[in-house]
Amino acid sequence: MAWNIWITALTAITILYLIQQCLNLANKKKKKKLPPGPIGLPIIGHFHLLGKNPHQDLHRLARKHGPIMHMRFGSVDTIIVSSPAAAELFLKTHDLVFANRPHHEASTYIGYEQRNIVFGPYGPYWRNMRKLVTLELLSGSKINQFQPMRKAELGLFVDSLKRAGPGREPVDMSERIMSLAADMTCLMVYGRKFAGKDLDERGFKEVMKMTMEEAAAFNIGDYFPYLRGLDLQGSARRLKKLSKIFDGFLERIIDDHAPKKEERKEISMDFVDTLMSIMESGEAGFDFDRRHVKAVLLDMLLAGMDTSAAAVEWALSDLVKNPTVMKKLQKELEEIVGMDQMVEESHLPNLKYLDYVVRESMRIHPVGPLLIHESMEDCEVDGFHIPKKTRVLINVWAIGRDPNAWAHPEKFWPERFVESPNVDLRGRDYQLIPFGTGRRGCPGLQLGLTIVQLIVAQLVHCFDWELPHGVSASELDMSENFGLVTSRAKHLMVIPTYRLNK
Repeated sequence: MAWNIWITALTAITILYLIQQCLNLANKKKKKKLPPGPIGLPIIGHFHLLGKNPHQDLHRLARKHGPIMHMRFGSVDTIIVSSPAAAELFLKTHDLVFANRPHHEASTYIGYEQRNIVFGPYGPYWRNMRKLVTLELLSGSKINQFQPMRKAELGLFVDSLKRAGPGREPVDMSERIMSLAADMTCLMVYGRKFAGKDLDERGFKEVMKMTMEEAAAFNIGDYFPYLRGLDLQGSARRLKKLSKIFDGFLERIIDDHAPKKEERKEISMDFVDTLMSIMESGEAGFDFDRRHVKAVLLDMLLAGMDTSAAAVEWALSDLVKNPTVMKKLQKELEEIVGMDQMVEESHLPNLKYLDYVVRESMRIHPVGPLLIHESMEDCEVDGFHIPKKTRVLINVWAIGRDPNAWAHPEKFWPERFVESPNVDLRGRDYQLIPFGTGRRGCPGLQLGLTIVQLIVAQLVHCFDWELPHGVSASELDMSENFGLVTSRAKHLMVIPTYRLNK
């Protein structure tokens, strides 16, 4: 049976390749100038040039072929953008042309046919949905509403680390930080925490991990559209199962909130309450039903939990690896906050060096190293022809290492922002765009930045950190595990020692 599937697949790919070659010959005379790029192979294109960390491989190739580089993955033409100037052309000058998202198999199944914000196709529905989410869920007032919750969760988090400290045993901070981010996100979105078998018998966090891995995995249907129906990798089958799990979970959440409809108060409404109120009132102004509510709720959970956790994990890793920077940040915290209390959110605007540390960590370790866009029409960029439906990958990881934009780009050096204080994370400066920018910039930037800064500040202020078993800072492994969210390849194991007088 397996052989029949592969013979069918090879036959289909061969036919597709022959059709492609015929079309190429027919169009050869009128072919327009594409950006330069490496030589590809028949059928597969340039897949053979990518390893386990494609953002790094693409950076290496761009140094040879240029900051606007053409490649082909399967039947999908792709442009790789690897410099701030090139990124500005695609994300500002021609932002509208490249505001679309390509077909994404995982989001089609799990995201209610790409009704979500992250992978939703650009158009009137997406614009209305993004506006609604920005105003109703991610506004300054909504972020402030959950400030007491964040304080309470961080208090519990610090207490748990204090209990772990006296034994001088290494603590898995990657796991601890992920749990904290999950609890905070669930409280904001759903009004309660989840654990154990609330989602599935495999456990809440395990299902979340499986979902992110499946969403990031290579899917042949995304690159050979004519083969989608064959489901050669079994990904559609797995995605359908995950979709069923999440749909049942979200239906239960919505049903649990229904009895509270008459008791909802603006001051205590979680994201489910807010979205259900909008749906029931009909005030959205566009098609907005339970499918849209569920798509947004799942977006908030998946995007908010993993990105914040990975950003904190990288920042703490960078500080442990650079003890001089750690000491300098602790000194700022001692002066601004004092040794008799924990960090409050009101302290954050005055913690300038903390801001520089977080910027520098996101420059060198962006949690989303590749931003994915798609052209909605033929376009000319910097003298190159970009055909309609071309995929565009903005290599944020490479841009953060561009020697023309950054002095000593491989060095973790927060002091660089003392001389360039206006180069921030908000997308106005194309050499630093970890949250993206333009129409597809992350609407949760302010919430994400607040959470990351607050957790990093608390960890550094409340504890000293030591690597286990005599491992020196220079020996700390900083290798990456590529995915939709790129985290550490190995969990961060460190020993905390409580340092406050409180």
